[in-house]
Amino acid sequence: MKKADVKSFPMKDTTLNALEAEEKEYRVNDGNNLHFVVNPKGNKRWELRYKKPDGKWSWLGLGRYPDVSGKWARQKADEARKLISQGIDPVLHKAEARQAEVEQGSFTFQQLAEDFYTTKTWTVETKTRNIGALNKHIFPIMGKRDYRKITKQEWHTLFQEVQNKLNPRTGQPIVEMGQRVRALVREMYDYAEVMGKIESNPISNLHRYLKKHVGNSMKHVDSDQLPALLRAINHYPTTDTRIALQLLSMLFCRPSELREAKWEEFDLDKGLWSIPAIRMKTQKEHKVPLPKQAIELLQELKQLTGYSSFLLPNRSDKTKAKSNTVFIMALRRIGYGDKQNPHGFRHIASTILNDQFSDKPQVVEACLAHSKKGVKAAYDKATHFDERKIMMQWYADHLEKLADETLIQFRSA
Repeated sequence: MKKADVKSFPMKDTTLNALEAEEKEYRVNDGNNLHFVVNPKGNKRWELRYKKPDGKWSWLGLGRYPDVSGKWARQKADEARKLISQGIDPVLHKAEARQAEVEQGSFTFQQLAEDFYTTKTWTVETKTRNIGALNKHIFPIMGKRDYRKITKQEWHTLFQEVQNKLNPRTGQPIVEMGQRVRALVREMYDYAEVMGKIESNPISNLHRYLKKHVGNSMKHVDSDQLPALLRAINHYPTTDTRIALQLLSMLFCRPSELREAKWEEFDLDKGLWSIPAIRMKTQKEHKVPLPKQAIELLQELKQLTGYSSFLLPNRSDKTKAKSNTVFIMALRRIGYGDKQNPHGFRHIASTILNDQFSDKPQVVEACLAHSKKGVKAAYDKATHFDERKIMMQWYADHLEKLADETLIQFRSA
């Protein structure tokens, strides 16, 4: 049926169904400015022409045909006219209603984030850090948005804005923070994609178009500078911090593992430190064989801080651990702020141990509490505790010799 053949209004569904596509899109006024639109491909839809409160004419989409029948389209048009009579723009009303539905439903980005949290086994420190970053940089802008409709360009702009913010302490752009929140958001969209809530991840490949962070978390001195660093640590003026730095360099654990350690985790008689899974990056309990030097240091430290549950209690609140800047500030005070990062002691240990025990890389990895992956993980279930005990003692002896000021240190030929 052609447009010119329509004689009866309002149109019956048989007429609506029979209308044929023409070379150009056309409209048929069904009555009271309710239009039936047919495009050149044969797709059909309903639109209402109405006058906005400011007096300008506009169009309101009422849905596609046959999803929206003639009867339903006329009912929707009547509802829109009631709003118009009250001075309400039906297009704005529809957008506001949709946003309210999003905010009350399960499609806000913040709701996606909260669902995503339940899939993670973050340590308390990691969870606090990640959620804090999202609360500060992402949720104020995107929290109430429908995550399915946020574009790649919008996310790119936001991540760039985060990277350009200045750190109030250093005055430098927080480039790494921008990459960190980008990685978190990408994971959340990965989760949404797997759950069938979206078809593609809008964060994919955005890292290529953001500033690259030049990391210094593993910054460390070279082998020639190590003896001087160890001596400087041995002469640190504050006893508890001096012992903490000595233990950090000797046990080469992650800084947070030592900073948040509690006395209940240690058995000094057996020479054992059992770090609970909840505090490990790998989410698995890690048993550290303590060399005799570490036991002596811990016995000395217990005389100072044994009143607290923490090895390194906060001075202002004994029920909390020291600040997460304690090691950074201590290294800065002895002149190594730009040369040695707390995490860098792990790199130093890895280099020395892999050189000394080149035939036992799996034992070195076990000492570092690195998670095993792939085929190696499937077959190597051992913790190598006895071998680690020997290796840890050798390393403590090695550092002790390097720091011994009565010995002359020769460079290897």
